[in-house]
This record gives sequence, C-alpha cells and structure tokens, in this order.
Amino acid sequence: MQKLFDAGLHPEQMLAQLPAFMRKISDLSLALGIDLSPYQADHIALRVNDAELAKALHQAWLAYGEEWSNNEINGRPIVVIGFAKPLEVAGWTIEALELPYPSDKVYPQQGWEHVEFVIPSSVSTTDELKASLDQQLPSLAWDALTEQGIKVKASSPSGEHERLANPTYAFKQGNICIKLHPCSLKAVIDSESE
Repeated sequence: MQKLFDAGLHPEQMLAQLPAFMRKISDLSLALGIDLSPYQADHIALRVNDAELAKALHQAWLAYGEEWSNNEINGRPIVVIGFAKPLEVAGWTIEALELPYPSDKVYPQQGWEHVEFVIPSSVSTTDELKASLDQQLPSLAWDALTEQGIKVKASSPSGEHERLANPTYAFKQGNICIKLHPCSLKAVIDSESE
C-alpha cells in the first residue's frame, strides 16, 4: 500500500483528485463543442506504467466494489471494477473503474486518464458511430479539433467473449481524454454471458 501512496495513486488520493480531473473533462467537452451533461458517464479509467503498481491498484480498488471483468484486450489484462457506491462528481454518477495493466506504451503521467460516456445507439461500426454522433451531437466541432491540439482516434476494442459491439471515438488533449461509445461497459460485460 505504501507504494501506492508514494506514487500518489492510492484510491483515497485518486478520489481526492477526481473533482479537478472532472473539471478538465468538462473543459475538454467545451473545446469539443459538446454538452455531455445529459449523458451517462459510464466509467473512469486510470493508467499506470508499472505492473506491480497495477496489481496493487487492482487489490486496493476492490475495497470499493466488485470485479465485473478481467479480460485480455489488445494483449493485456483490463480489469473492470463496479463501484459498490457509484462515484458522484460534477453532476455525473460513475458506476465503474477501468484499470488496464501496462502495455509497451509508457504514459507521461500516471493516474486518471479518461472518462467514457454513453451516447446511446444501436451502431456496430466506427463509421456508424460517427454518423450517430453527428446526429446526436451536431455541435461537435470535428473540423476544428486538430487546430486545438485534440487528437481523434476511432477503435473497436473487444474482449474474447463479448457479443455486443461497442465502437469508440476517443478525443485526447494532453493527458486528458474523453471517449464516446454507444453501450455501457456493464452491457458489454453482460453480453459475454449471453
């Protein structure tokens, strides 16, 4: 546990940092030209560069909820912990934590990294998701993003047994990222047992 405190990553420290992180998420949504307040802040994710820290975090966060999933996605374990008491912050209720174990990529900053929001639709590809986002979030300023230093990435991550497609658009500026997808993580995990 001391290792987590020393790294500033103990859950108590992370929860104390959450309001400031969510202000940055709100600032990024403003830069995107969208209002995410009506949408579900599905889950929050953190990043670490050290496997031992990831293991310690995995165990420490289990005190705050139960493990919903531990799947190999894109060659590394990604753990999802559903909070026993959802996090209430900045008007959103966040029901889960995503903890990816480290890959070859080294993050410049360890800690909170992104929040994923559900923009509900029945799409199954990134092209369909873009069309849906254009319809539901018409103010999304796609053309101006590069000028603002916002990187956009489309992906279709999936676990081995998932039956529900959940294409994703990520919008990243510096160390802050917003991801938009059509289904909640809980729904995707539940699809594994169908």
